[in-house]
Parts: sequence; C-alpha cells; structure tokens
Amino acid sequence: ESSAPIDQTAPGQWTALAPMPSARQEVAVAAFNGYVFVVGGLGAGAEPVATVEFYDPARNRWAPRAALPVPLHHAAAAVAGNRLFVVGGYTGGRVRWTPSAAVYEYDFLRDAWAARAEMPTPRGGLAAAALGDRLHAVGGAADRATNAHEVYDPVTNRWTRANPLPTARDHLAAVAFQGRLWVMGGRASFAGEQYANVEIYDPATDSWRTGTPLPTGRGGIAAAVLGARVFVFGGEAPFRIFRATEMYEAAGDRWIAKEPMPAPRHGMGAAVIGGRIFIPGGATEPGYAATAAHDAYTP
Repeated sequence: ESSAPIDQTAPGQWTALAPMPSARQEVAVAAFNGYVFVVGGLGAGAEPVATVEFYDPARNRWAPRAALPVPLHHAAAAVAGNRLFVVGGYTGGRVRWTPSAAVYEYDFLRDAWAARAEMPTPRGGLAAAALGDRLHAVGGAADRATNAHEVYDPVTNRWTRANPLPTARDHLAAVAFQGRLWVMGGRASFAGEQYANVEIYDPATDSWRTGTPLPTGRGGIAAAVLGARVFVFGGEAPFRIFRATEMYEAAGDRWIAKEPMPAPRHGMGAAVIGGRIFIPGGATEPGYAATAAHDAYTP
C-alpha cells in the first residue's frame, strides 16, 4: 500500500492488545501519566459520545474515566505542561455536525474535566501537538477546511494566533519533532484532494517550510514520534482505507515502509509509552465503521 522503499531488515512488529470496551472512531488519543487515553468519538449509530477510557500497558487492561462534559467527535488531544487537553471537535451526529471551540483540561487526581479558554476558531478534524509548554492547534474544518494555527498557553489560559498553516486541510496529523511542529497529510474534503504535504513550523521564526511529502496523500491518519523517527499509520482516501505504516528517516530525508497494520483503519489515534506506539479505535471501512481494535507497534 506504500510506494516507499520497504525496510526488509527491521520492519517492526505488531501486537494485538485488549480491545477498547467501546467501539469508537474519530477519537482523540494521548499518552498521559503512563496511560493511553481515548476521548470521545463516534460510537454506535455514528452518534457522538462523551466516553473516556484509559489503557494501562502494564496490565493490558482498560478502565473508564470521567466522561467529557459534552459528547464530541473529531476532537484533538495533547499534553502541554504536563497537563492533558482536549480541543475542538464537533457536536451532533449523523444528521448535522456543529464545529466546537471548546477546550477541556483533565485533572488526573480528581478524575474530572474543567473548561478552559475557547479556541478563537471553532473546528473539528484538527490536529494538536505541544511545543515546549504550549499547545498548537492546526487545521480542521467548520464549513470548509481551514489553515488556522492557534497557540494555547496553559499558564495564562490564553490563545494567540500564529503563522497560518500553508495548506488548509482537515483530518490531518501533527507531531512535535526536533523542536518543530510537523503537520502531515489531511484532505480538502472527503471526496476532494487528499494531501501528502508535510509542512514544518519553526516557533523561533514563526515560519513554515516544506518537508518531504508522504508517499501517499490521505486523511484520517495517526502519527507519533519515537526517538529520532516519525511514524504515520493507516488513513482514508475516497472509498479506500490503508494499512500502511511509514517511518520518516531523518538521516536520509525519506519515508520508509514498515510492517503494515494488522487491518486497515482510519480515524484512530497514536500514543507512545515505553518504546511502543499504541493505536486504539478508528474505523475499518470508509465512512462509518467504528472498531474497538487496539494494537501496539514496536519498531
């Protein structure tokens, strides 16, 4: 499924883990306090849920946590300043989606969510990642794909606007890598252009540059950083979903194909704990097909 050169010597290994208690797609996923958190999403009947569950890698076990204040899907999650935030998303289900500007912070000890300052631009299908102690929220869509790039400071509880994303897109992925924000993949719309773009933001200069593109343009991907490598998983293009696992090799400035996912998925997330990348949830068919699948990738 990937046009990148295949790594024959170290393709990596997938392991099936305890499935999520509830099948969900278009979820927000983050590693926090040694656990994998899966927040919100679309559940049964393609309706939004407020469900929050976390996974303990040491016990291969899931447990429920406090639900979101409102059901959300296509939100983004990131840890900034050792604090877990969920931003944006959509309310409403199969009939009508309404973009949200909501921001929620999770208190691990109290098992509770609290509302924080809203994003300037309501949107779902966005991506979020932390550079230093600040959270960057990029892309997404309201009535159409946006190039919004907004930065949240947890200390002051304030948002500021940064240099916009060069390519407006939703269903994209973002990671912090080498002190910069890497934004990858995404799409103009479900049946519209599918982007392979990799765009890299330098906070020191508030500027973007173009990186080596993904081997295949697609949205609905998950991405993670492990050591000095960036990994991208799965994804969706019109009437097709992907099993691809691809790794960016900085030394060669190229993408390399690794062992594909056990099954194609989109609308999932990725979290890194203890040298493994955990991929919970998502959908197994184009559009609505929520799964409880949960796998870990070890490079």
